[in-house]
Amino acid sequence: MAAPDSIPLTEAGQLVLRRRYQQRDDQRNTVEGPEELFRRVASNVAQAEARYGDDPAAFADRAYGMMARLEFLPNSPTLMNAGLGIQQLAACFVLPVDDSLPGIFDALKVTALIHQSGGGTGFAFSRLRPANDIVQSTHGVASGPVSFMRVFDAATDAIKQGGARRGANMAILNVDHPDIDGFIRAKANGDSLTNFNLSVAVTDEFLEAVDTGRDYALVNPRSGRQVGTRSARQVFDLIAAEAWRNGDPGLVFLDRINRDNPTPALGAIESTNPCGEQPLLANESCTLGSIDVSKFFADGDLDWGRLGATVDTAVRFLDDVIDQNRYPSEEIARTTLSTRKIGLGVMGFADLLILLRVPYGSEEGLAWAERLMGFLQDRANAASLALGEARGVFAAWTGSVFHPGGPRYRNATRTTIAPTGTLSIIAGCSGGIEPVYALAYVRQHYLDRDDPTRLTEISEVSPLLQRQAQAEGWWSGALLGHLLAGGSLRDWDATPDWAPDVFVTAYDISWEWHVRMQSAFQRRVDNAVSKTVNFPAAATKDDVAAALLLAWREGCKGITVYRDTSRQNQVLSRVPIGPERDWH
Repeated sequence: MAAPDSIPLTEAGQLVLRRRYQQRDDQRNTVEGPEELFRRVASNVAQAEARYGDDPAAFADRAYGMMARLEFLPNSPTLMNAGLGIQQLAACFVLPVDDSLPGIFDALKVTALIHQSGGGTGFAFSRLRPANDIVQSTHGVASGPVSFMRVFDAATDAIKQGGARRGANMAILNVDHPDIDGFIRAKANGDSLTNFNLSVAVTDEFLEAVDTGRDYALVNPRSGRQVGTRSARQVFDLIAAEAWRNGDPGLVFLDRINRDNPTPALGAIESTNPCGEQPLLANESCTLGSIDVSKFFADGDLDWGRLGATVDTAVRFLDDVIDQNRYPSEEIARTTLSTRKIGLGVMGFADLLILLRVPYGSEEGLAWAERLMGFLQDRANAASLALGEARGVFAAWTGSVFHPGGPRYRNATRTTIAPTGTLSIIAGCSGGIEPVYALAYVRQHYLDRDDPTRLTEISEVSPLLQRQAQAEGWWSGALLGHLLAGGSLRDWDATPDWAPDVFVTAYDISWEWHVRMQSAFQRRVDNAVSKTVNFPAAATKDDVAAALLLAWREGCKGITVYRDTSRQNQVLSRVPIGPERDWH
């Protein structure tokens, strides 16, 4: 399929590309248009083709076409850095934090390099000895994991990722760590650790103890010895209460994650990237990319043939990114090249359901999730298998779960569901697998390169709603005003009967459907699924606790919840908007 004459960007998409991705000169003037940006990325990544005897120019044309049509976009560092001096192309990293000052500050140094280049970092702080534990070398006492998290947070503030993208971190602590209470409460005041998401790593054994009302053991990681017991239910209730308060912490189900670890001989997985969708080994990175599945809607169904061809090209593109990447440390290069993990996912899923006239929170919606992701998973597997035959399997294949008689994949993992925050704005679609947030809303992003602490507001109205309503004759200025004032389609008399069930928003959908949708995708995804389980402001702590347990029982690898208005500054806001705001 030929590339378009011009890239079909919305005003919001043009703004994001201009502010964050397009090159600037020394006077900070934009010197690159969207077409030049995508050509730069496609040409640079395609250079990897030459090492396998293939034609870089031909593949660059294919890669440019799918990006220019906004059907596929790679993760932000690839768009930012490919073909430029920095050449760091991966979004997701996990770094080890060892229980020593040299180990901690070695991790901090690599973190700074990753953030400067636009990547995000995840850490398990579970190896660090608890606060007030002995430090034998100085005869002093340890300050504990939370104190060092604050050091990483301050460093992230100082770096600001070169003014292109704010740093993002994930901090994980095992539930049996003696400092678990302080970790759970670490963001309770709402203005600390602002560059971190927090997740408690909980085991199946702990959650079974929650169910049965048993105590569980606390273990000092320095000595490996039990140092006390806690009520599992009491700690779980504290997690639910703090998540209800402001969304942190989430949960990570490490037992579930490690059951899917493709290379257990290389070690256990202890952490994920900042949004939780990419579990990784220590000193491992991963490159992600997402397909806007709504652009493949045709005649009441999907154009499965065209979608499959795009999956094939995207898998090859992401594998080339691994070879073109300039890694921030030798350890990361070695681990990443041994597994060659990629994470191909989707965006625009909610838009696709709207086009199909399928309610998001429905059995039919879940069936579409499994059908779509099953197709994408199978096609990505086949593409990676073909690359394995042509280019060789990933270096750690011997000793992996596929050895000796399993598939000879090029990539240890193939699929991931990422949140696609800015990528979905560029593509002009709904983010990841999230439902439409609202039919009219304000999105806040750090897009000002001259002042990386300044929030830029992007105001949006659902383009699908506007197009459909205009086509059928029920769009009006009065309806727009009703939506801008916080109204819904259900209380608008001119709305067709089918529309309120199809144009559902995040807070129209009960938390059970949010969790079940995440689980439906997880069943056909190698890595994990980034999904926010949205709650209305009136939700209770018991509602949050029930969602956490349901996610575990449904086989999710983690869960993030958010109760509306529980933070003063939230990325998306459903607020009545005045006429002075510029709506896209």
